[in-house]
Amino acid sequence: MSTTQERFIEDLATGMTAAIAKTITEADIVLFAAVSTDINPVHLDEEFAAQTIFGGRIAHGMLSASIISAVLANKLPGPGAIYMSQTMRFVAPVRIGDTVTARVTVKDVLTEKKRVVLETVCSVRGKPVVEGEATVMFPSRSGQKK
Repeated sequence: MSTTQERFIEDLATGMTAAIAKTITEADIVLFAAVSTDINPVHLDEEFAAQTIFGGRIAHGMLSASIISAVLANKLPGPGAIYMSQTMRFVAPVRIGDTVTARVTVKDVLTEKKRVVLETVCSVRGKPVVEGEATVMFPSRSGQKK
């Protein structure tokens, strides 16, 4: 694994986009519940969840939203990104077996402040399930040690 910074804030431009897709499994939900300690039965108990407006179990909203972090860290802007803030709206449920695609698009590059503002959307079958905006700190080429 390389520890050299390969992309810098000066390499980013408005409109750049990247995505990662993940199919949500039973194991993902159970493990997320364990790590987060969110054991709401709407996520874990089919009998309970069947009586809700969802008519069955749904994934944690933050599980879907966490895929945004993977895009920011691994693709755009990529390694070296520091997540600073995130707004989000949960607009539809995600179920076991759904493939969530998290897509980020550069809205603004604030080179002097070493900040990038990105539109963030998670979707299932082309329909948004999470919408929002993230701000990340990202290294500048001029700030690198020689």
